[in-house]
Amino acid sequence: MALIPKGEVQLRDDRIQRRWNVEVESFLLASYPVTQALYRAVVGGPPVDAASSQKPMVNISWHEAVSFCNMMSRAAGLSECYSFGEDGETVDCDWTAEGYRLPTEAEWQYACKAGTTGYQYDELDRIAWYSENSQGAPHEVGQKDPNPWGLYDMLGNVWEWCWDIYDKEVYGTYRIFRGGSWAEEARGCGATCRRRSHPTFKIDDLGFRLARPAVKRC
Repeated sequence: MALIPKGEVQLRDDRIQRRWNVEVESFLLASYPVTQALYRAVVGGPPVDAASSQKPMVNISWHEAVSFCNMMSRAAGLSECYSFGEDGETVDCDWTAEGYRLPTEAEWQYACKAGTTGYQYDELDRIAWYSENSQGAPHEVGQKDPNPWGLYDMLGNVWEWCWDIYDKEVYGTYRIFRGGSWAEEARGCGATCRRRSHPTFKIDDLGFRLARPAVKRC
């Protein structure tokens, strides 16, 4: 995992024409999206085809992504970040826990930009699989150039779930995902592009990436 330094990022919601700044504490972020091989190693199930093992895990709902984070934490002997309500819908995060979690929207955007100022941190064909070069399918992680902080596939290949609710008053429990995908046009693969859906939603170009707090264990 890459150590992301503390800093500040400006988020925006073009739907309501709002911008706001968020302070981001230092944290750890996986260099790649969760792969099919890693997911199956933790969750179990049918073996992964060798040709697909290093491709991003997709068709994963937000609920499944946070459950996987807790599984990873248990496997590593770390305290779990997430607890689940009796209704099966409510999820709370313990931000003091050492375990794995989804990045917040602010963390994701801040890490994606990696100190750059543009919509995309480099020429898109160099850094991302998207509709014009993906041949209509996801690709193995890490095949394109990383951003300046050593993070691969932050744009393109697969969208990535984030922790945040999009707009509770308008969309209820809808959660945010970021980054664009192999099926997306160039304009959808940018650091500030925001999408949302119900936490049970799953599709073949939506995955996730693991985060952790930057803590030292005694």
